[in-house]
Amino acid sequence: MTRRTFRTLSIVVPVYNEDRYLESVVSKVVAQPLPGGLKRELILVNDGSRDASWNVMQLLPEKFPEIRFELVNKTVNEGKGAALRDGFARVTGDIVIVQDADFEYDPADYPKLLQPILDDKADVVFGSRFIGEPHRVIYFWHQVANNALTLLSNMLTNLNLTDMEVCYKVFVREVIDQIKIKSSRFGVEPEITAKIARMRLNGRRLRVYETGISYAGRTYEEGKKIGWKDAASAIIQIIRFRFMD
Repeated sequence: MTRRTFRTLSIVVPVYNEDRYLESVVSKVVAQPLPGGLKRELILVNDGSRDASWNVMQLLPEKFPEIRFELVNKTVNEGKGAALRDGFARVTGDIVIVQDADFEYDPADYPKLLQPILDDKADVVFGSRFIGEPHRVIYFWHQVANNALTLLSNMLTNLNLTDMEVCYKVFVREVIDQIKIKSSRFGVEPEITAKIARMRLNGRRLRVYETGISYAGRTYEEGKKIGWKDAASAIIQIIRFRFMD
């Protein structure tokens, strides 16, 4: 059986008030060597930022002319889920990865996230902040909430993930084409997970892998946005997309 050839990685970046970090993050994404001879395209979605994020975004194609950019400017903030929905609709690559516009997640982890797909072992790869890689020591109760949400999600999806809420999720294009995102905000993480658990590709269940990633979490003073209301919403979305969608 001939192994599939992958040519382009689509990197979808939702942006909300990240003018301090955005250019540096994109620089690191562009500089990161990719395995398998992959080319890259960046789809950046400005989600109604109130700072200078859109101004920074417009300068990036000129600074990195070797990269194909797709820039989306939304004048109203709708949330991460809505930004991903708009970004996924514009990808042209064979593989798709989500990248936050700050330094919590490190593009140096791309090779290990991509390899199971390039080896034709996986259709989806989740990163995990909790299986052995370096991470910044920060909020205890955030990890408790993450663990609880992942446990509830696993119980209802019959997956055995360790970090359902992680940003770094990688998909073959055919998976993204089947996911119609309904959650506008951070509920998008359990929604995508629930839909992956149910999805079929070529008549079979999706092959899901997980790999450890580094993590440098931010404090709220440094710009972290997710809070306890998002955790409560995630519980609702986990149940909703298991039984009602």
